[in-house]
Amino acid sequence: MIDLHLHSNASDGSDDPADVVRRAAAAGVTTLALTDHDTTAGWDAAAAAVPRGVRLVRGAEFSTDAPDGRGGRVPAHLLGYLFDPAHPAVLADQERLRGERLRRIRVMTGRLRAAGYDVDPEGIAARTGAPVGRPHVGQALLDLGVVSSVGEAFRTFLAKDGPYYEPKADTPIDEAVATIRAAGGVPVWAHPWARTRGDVIEESVIRDLAARGLVGIEVDHPDHTPDDRERLQALAGELGLVVTGSSDYHGTRKDIPIAAETTAPDQLDALLAGATGAEVIIGAA
Repeated sequence: MIDLHLHSNASDGSDDPADVVRRAAAAGVTTLALTDHDTTAGWDAAAAAVPRGVRLVRGAEFSTDAPDGRGGRVPAHLLGYLFDPAHPAVLADQERLRGERLRRIRVMTGRLRAAGYDVDPEGIAARTGAPVGRPHVGQALLDLGVVSSVGEAFRTFLAKDGPYYEPKADTPIDEAVATIRAAGGVPVWAHPWARTRGDVIEESVIRDLAARGLVGIEVDHPDHTPDDRERLQALAGELGLVVTGSSDYHGTRKDIPIAAETTAPDQLDALLAGATGAEVIIGAA
């Protein structure tokens, strides 16, 4: 089994990077990718934990925005695999996004505090030691007893149409594709039609980005409907894009288990063929 989209507590997952690797191996996964949001901080710990017979594809999920094909822009997530983590463009993008994430959380927690909820942004940042996001604020609200779960916090306090929400300035997706390619990596559009998360892009946007260097589409994802998977599969075939499938595992922060969706071996081979920035880690222990 191949699962190419998993998160650790280096970003907004609940498990240590090494535990993500061990849990994936225990679930029967033979190739996994660690793809924390806007950071490679978990790469070394994950690499050290890879057991014999398992391969680790190191990556990250880049926070981007994209034209929606209707004259507006929408948030978009871009998976980058096997890029050079020390490439100047990668370092600059991740540093900017970490600052933007912290600014956003300070604004949101300021609104919460004004409403009487004692949420401390500096405490959240110090406890996580990772790029901060809404899940960390949700955990803080859970710790205060304000909500019964992080999911409830998202529905009642942190939703995009709610009074406490603050957007962040993400990287234009075409720039992120260029950054990943320049760093020797391969970019894959994560869950492009996850309609439950908000507005999604038109097909024309995927077509345009394929011409600009996009390598693949995450087709099989828990947030994609069967009809959308079928259309994305056909579109990928038409454009010569790699098709991936992934769980988007976040540990206890979400209900989706490891390997809920998987990638076909031939698609993994096609994906890895384009990478020159970092090597796959093969477990020898």
